[in-house]
Amino acid sequence: MNDRATTLLQGRREKLEHALGRPLALPEPATGPELSESEQDHLRNAATDLYLNELAWENITEEEQVEGEPLAELAFPGFLAFIQGLLLEKVMPDSLAPANPRPEIVEDLVQFLAQRVVALQDEMGGGGEGDAEQEARDLALTDRLLDVVLFRLHGVDPADAEGFRDSAPAS
Repeated sequence: MNDRATTLLQGRREKLEHALGRPLALPEPATGPELSESEQDHLRNAATDLYLNELAWENITEEEQVEGEPLAELAFPGFLAFIQGLLLEKVMPDSLAPANPRPEIVEDLVQFLAQRVVALQDEMGGGGEGDAEQEARDLALTDRLLDVVLFRLHGVDPADAEGFRDSAPAS
């Protein structure tokens, strides 16, 4: 991960801890068999594809907005369901498979999202041929999605971190 993405992610976590007034909790990794590198790559690639496809769909439809602002929680339902599945700690008693959380994969995806935020910031600042309005929307959605995934990874109720977004600038 590049330095700016690392700094962005570290700053988000610090702001979140400050808003909560406590250190962030980390979920326990799976106790089952370790995933092979190809299985880990498959999960990361599946999530990345979900992100890109849902972002592209939102750019086509522009339907997941509240008061003219795109809403990441609605624009990325498949991606967020995938994240929730990777963090699943309890299953129904009649489930045929035990819960097998993979927070290490979610951490990789948080890093991916931080890198996307930095890349989108660079695209906006580069004065290139792209659609500035779409780039700004992509950045706002990805920036918010990063926060939502951080909340889920660390088991934070968004209501508990109400002042998180207001406590400091987004980057």
